[in-house]
Amino acid sequence: MSTDPEIHTSPPPQPSPGNQNTLPSDFSLTDKVALVSGAGRGLGLTIAEALLQAGARVYALDRIKAPTPELIHVQQRAKDLGTELQYRCVDVRDTDLLNTTIEDIANHECRIDGLVAAAAIQQETSALDYPAEDSDALLEVNVTGVFMTAQAVARQMIRFGTKSSIVLVASMSGTIANRGLICPVYNASKAAVIQLARNLAAEWGQYNIRVNTLSPGYALTSMLELLFIEYPERREQFAKENMLGRLSHPREYRGAAVFLLSNASSFMTGSDLRIDGGHAAW
Repeated sequence: MSTDPEIHTSPPPQPSPGNQNTLPSDFSLTDKVALVSGAGRGLGLTIAEALLQAGARVYALDRIKAPTPELIHVQQRAKDLGTELQYRCVDVRDTDLLNTTIEDIANHECRIDGLVAAAAIQQETSALDYPAEDSDALLEVNVTGVFMTAQAVARQMIRFGTKSSIVLVASMSGTIANRGLICPVYNASKAAVIQLARNLAAEWGQYNIRVNTLSPGYALTSMLELLFIEYPERREQFAKENMLGRLSHPREYRGAAVFLLSNASSFMTGSDLRIDGGHAAW
């Protein structure tokens, strides 16, 4: 007689009727309130639209005086999705207005669940020629502005006791020095954002606030397209510098943003999610 333990097997799961391509509910942002700074155009607006598609109510923050045509189009799409996108004109350098605006949003919604801080500026100038005032201006937006946005939102998250997630948009340029693109202060600012996120994650974990960074590679935004008008040779050069041999599109960061704000990343904090086609690994 065999002395092996009895093995119980279950029948294979049977397919359920209907759509078989449903995402796990952990990726849903239904009934969540999210803010996106730098959302007037480009990557920030693309991320805002992705959060809407995941079910969130989204507030787009930007310094432009009125919504762009692209943002108005996304607002219309939000209605079709059964949610809404609202716009607030805020310059992240204006800390008083930033805090007031975010507090007003929190009071209206009685919660804030997520933030994607995407506001940033770029400048290409050699290190030997970089004026101090230009360096200060870039760091004020890219580092201090990001910090003050996260701070203002975190205060409301703590106030309402929501289990929340903050994503600071950094860059692969926070990890590497870009070949052929001379932007020492921008790269330093993105490295600072990555380190800032680690420290905020350490401080705010006790409040159930997760803080991570998203580091894109070269993405075909209007800013990069304008650069290619001035330096057309860079379009091919930049594409060759990653393992996939091409440039990315803003839409390729949508899933990462939803992942980082949703419960799908519930045990992830203090981390950098770099999506650069393998640029920094080569």
